[in-house]
Amino acid sequence: MRISANIGFLWDHLPLPERINAAALAGFDAVECHFPYEYPAAEIKRSLQENGLSMLGVNTSLGPEGCFGLAAVPGEEVQARKLIDQAVDYAAAIDASNINVVAGLTGGSAEAEQVYRRNLQYACESAAKHNKTIVIEPLNPRAVANYHMYTVEQSIETIVAVREATGTDNIKLMFDFFHAQIVQGDLETLLKENIDYIGHVQISAVHDRGEPDVGEINYPYVLSVLESLGYNGYIGAEYKPRGKSVEAGLSWLEQYRH
Repeated sequence: MRISANIGFLWDHLPLPERINAAALAGFDAVECHFPYEYPAAEIKRSLQENGLSMLGVNTSLGPEGCFGLAAVPGEEVQARKLIDQAVDYAAAIDASNINVVAGLTGGSAEAEQVYRRNLQYACESAAKHNKTIVIEPLNPRAVANYHMYTVEQSIETIVAVREATGTDNIKLMFDFFHAQIVQGDLETLLKENIDYIGHVQISAVHDRGEPDVGEINYPYVLSVLESLGYNGYIGAEYKPRGKSVEAGLSWLEQYRH
């Protein structure tokens, strides 16, 4: 089992290059992050190479203060595509695999969904030029109120529509166990019914979003289900440490590997 450190949350008091180094020292197999754009791509690529890690993915920027993405927001198409271009170019420069296109606060209206699908088509076509994959992620309403999509099924419907429109399959689901458990539960069924669409997964405890070693989700069990279904990608550790340091709470890491 290969486990990636989400350095958007982990070691967030350090500059991004130092977080990459910390993840390598802690024994993670890769890294992923949210918004690396304040750092030159060359600096991040150099840090990745020095530490022998790959960057799995980045998110599109969230836009102006108070927004949570623009890709599904009517009237923001021009700026949304600028953010997509930024993310695709950065991912290409550091050889990141995935770009998470963040939808925005739309309440899931039908108009917003059509905007999102058109912008995702644009994103897929741009990403395909660099052999990258677009991912989309449903979020739970307690974490992000009024977000465009909350359920796995909503996301799959969008993915299918975009694949049909583009004729490509480089758009997949980001399956975050934390959000899925809060909104839907029945994780084993969700995995079995949607495994063909899953491009990446993320883990953390429900409900405190801490280390994935306590709480409602039996991760050793659901991750074994995921593996039995043929998933061979990374497991993204996107959690907020409970203790004074990331290192103080890492006993779960080797445990999960075995």
